[in-house]
Amino acid sequence: MNKIAEQLLLALPISLALGGMMISHSCANTTTPPSGGPKDTIPPILVKADPVSGTTNVSRKKARIKLTFNEYVVVKEAGNLYLSPPMEKKPKHHIYEKSLYITFEEPLDSARTYALDLTGAIVDNNEGNPFPGYTLVFSTGDRIDSMLISGTVRDSKTLKPVENATVMLYKDASDSALFKHRPDAAGKTDAWGYFCLRNIQDTVYRLYAIKDNGGNNIYDPDNDEVAFIDGTVRPALRVVDSLPQLQKYDKKDTAACLSRPSEYELLLFKEVSSKQMIKNRERVGERTAYITFMAPDAQVDSIWFRGISPKKVIRQFNLQKDSLELWINDPKPQPDTLHLNVSYMKTDSTGRLVKTLETIKLAKPRKSLVKKSKKDIKKEDTTCVFTVDAKPEFVEQNGFVLEFKYPIVKDGWDSLKLKAINPKQQESKAKFTVEKDPQNLRKFVVRPTAKFQEGYEYILKIPHRKFMDINGFYNDSLDVKVTLPKDDKASSLLLKVHGTSGKTYIVDLMSEKLDKIIRSYTIHTDENLPFPYLSAGKYCIRITEDANRNGLFDTGNLLEHRMPEKIRMFQLRDGETLLKIEEKTDIEQDIDLIELFLDKPLKHENDAENVPVPDSLAVRP
Repeated sequence: MNKIAEQLLLALPISLALGGMMISHSCANTTTPPSGGPKDTIPPILVKADPVSGTTNVSRKKARIKLTFNEYVVVKEAGNLYLSPPMEKKPKHHIYEKSLYITFEEPLDSARTYALDLTGAIVDNNEGNPFPGYTLVFSTGDRIDSMLISGTVRDSKTLKPVENATVMLYKDASDSALFKHRPDAAGKTDAWGYFCLRNIQDTVYRLYAIKDNGGNNIYDPDNDEVAFIDGTVRPALRVVDSLPQLQKYDKKDTAACLSRPSEYELLLFKEVSSKQMIKNRERVGERTAYITFMAPDAQVDSIWFRGISPKKVIRQFNLQKDSLELWINDPKPQPDTLHLNVSYMKTDSTGRLVKTLETIKLAKPRKSLVKKSKKDIKKEDTTCVFTVDAKPEFVEQNGFVLEFKYPIVKDGWDSLKLKAINPKQQESKAKFTVEKDPQNLRKFVVRPTAKFQEGYEYILKIPHRKFMDINGFYNDSLDVKVTLPKDDKASSLLLKVHGTSGKTYIVDLMSEKLDKIIRSYTIHTDENLPFPYLSAGKYCIRITEDANRNGLFDTGNLLEHRMPEKIRMFQLRDGETLLKIEEKTDIEQDIDLIELFLDKPLKHENDAENVPVPDSLAVRP
């Protein structure tokens, strides 16, 4: 390579780094502020790379990269010094004066293009200003691969972008490749879940993403999350340094970050384990224990405690049948150690389910072994404990929810009294029903047969000593009062949902941060869904297509090529997913499920041309 060409190649990456900083709205002034002056907010600038990006025929065994900056820097996140394709041993680094040196612990592959990405790894030594990022490309052969693939990784439950996911390309099309060896190209997602795998071969790949908790660039289904494109992909774009996919934007520059073209959308999910075995076990009380299984739908043939009649054992599986609660219905003291025998179908070393008998020792919790003095005995130690949930804003939908701490063996539902007091303080008896929760034998719902009335006060009276639990303890009396909210500032939302077409959907009204479900409905037909008593604020509507009608979100399976159940966030005409609700407003909104669940790529939130176009919010003052 002649001297002029070498200088041009060196100038190119450095100019790109400078350009990236300008794109990031960073100042180009590189002078050091005087002592006592304004705080340094200028990020480091790369002034020299050796070898320069684009160098070919790099030594496989003696490769060393030297990156020199205009100021002293430190490596803040070593994991972000990411080499593609990744090696078994990660590159080593050290800093001397203003230069970062990177070396390799094992020989590089022959005739292979490598891309070393520094995004998010380096900050300056004084103020911690982050280096905008840079990718140095080199080859151990006589050519540089020139194709690229871009996309976005999102969480399958929230559709939020996933940062720091590892995106992987495999030329090996077998399903086992992801479990066995490292990829042919890889990269990390940024704060927007965006990735661009650059300088890759023009060939056919399988495309995956994982949340690589082990940091080894190999998928571990027990610990990692995974996403995949079902089928093969082939890069269609060539690397051109001016492409927006390759720019190092400031993550706070929302418009620029969302303007980058995204070819593929990957939905990250946690697989349900295919291995079946007892995972955890614990005795949580004198007569209470649980066991959990690694996979759902545990096939338990029989289960019994040594020396205890099976008739005295109460069992309850959860809905997924991967957790089993056990209670001993006998008030007398139990042994310090219980021996639980479980006969079930367990996965053997060959991957087959075989009938297995396991004996589990369950010791009493240490705190229960310590004898309590009379002054240490609390009321709940001698009482049938229960709670009643009757929040004013949810009581219309949920009723009075009673949950006992232990299973009850004697009940007195006929002794309950429900009365209604109207605004004139006239009292009347209210008829009610009692429903047992099909998934929780300790939970019951009391509902008035008549509709709740605004302005009325409802009082549920639970008399003394009408319920007895497995410990032989009776309940205390309790009066629970509830009145529908009278907040004049409260608002309401009515969703007119249509297009169910015989399918089942779960409709959740969620908080702005998607960390709380305000109210939820499961529907099988077109319905009008009320969401009353809403405070002013921002909300999201999440809709899940419940394909197997089990009332839950079901995750995907990689080897079965099964995607997670479809989730969509309802979007307004401008693509916004947040519904801003003002005080004292009644809002109606149509939702067309057929349009919402059309199989088309998910786009960025501000890409209004590629989202469903519902009517805007209809507000009734």
